[in-house]
Amino acid sequence: MAVDSGACSPPRAMTWAAMPESMDTAASKDTPVSTTPATSATTNDVPAFGWSAYAERVNGRFAMLGFTAVLLVEALSGDTFLHWAGLVP
Repeated sequence: MAVDSGACSPPRAMTWAAMPESMDTAASKDTPVSTTPATSATTNDVPAFGWSAYAERVNGRFAMLGFTAVLLVEALSGDTFLHWAGLVP
């Protein structure tokens, strides 16, 4: 790696593309490269657009809890949720 003799210029960072193979300890020619996609952390599903079946399941459960809470507020207050929340006069 060449040393920059400029007094004011900061040293340049070495990128992986510029790193000589002798310095790269992680890459080995004997290690095969995996072509299978990464799975979700909690299931064996392959995430589509970053979403997994587990994330969708949890999202649906929270939506059901919220809907149940709105129905409970309307049943106990005898008023609509929007009016109870002060969003509609």
